[in-house]
Amino acid sequence: MPANRPAVFFDRDGTLIHEVNYCSKPSQVHVITGAPEALVQLEKAGFSLFIITNQSGIGRGYFTKEDFNLTQAEVMRQLRPATITTTYYDDSPPSHPSDRRKPSPRMIEEAARDYGIDLAHSFFVGDRGTDIECGKNAGLRTVLVKTGYGLDHLDCGANAIVANAPAAAEWILKETACPP
Repeated sequence: MPANRPAVFFDRDGTLIHEVNYCSKPSQVHVITGAPEALVQLEKAGFSLFIITNQSGIGRGYFTKEDFNLTQAEVMRQLRPATITTTYYDDSPPSHPSDRRKPSPRMIEEAARDYGIDLAHSFFVGDRGTDIECGKNAGLRTVLVKTGYGLDHLDCGANAIVANAPAAAEWILKETACPP
């Protein structure tokens, strides 16, 4: 599939939903205010939307893949009417080497291959240095949000630092607007 569509890749916990330390139940999901509407604006501008997330709680035995899937279904429900193309996740704990775990760009590269994503015109939004490093490793422009753990990672080298996911979408839309 030729690379012809830009995308915005989002971290999940602390970026699109409030951080709750190993979110493993649908009842723990609370979407960041304004995120669904911001995602819809990105879709209208022609971006595909993806979630790229490390879920080491599975590998650590804190919760199961089924728990993750139920929780992720609630994330998707709360993000409506926006459409997330798909979610890529790595469930290995940091103590076990993985070629997919962020900051590796592998999950982004998989999405690019699977969906024909133009990485040169794509972005990564997250709340940690590993998110920003992941995006940079894939050749993306990056946005750090101050929600979640963002305030602890202000020196991560992101292209932009903004308040939250809606502000990230606003920045991306300004960056990609055609000049008058």
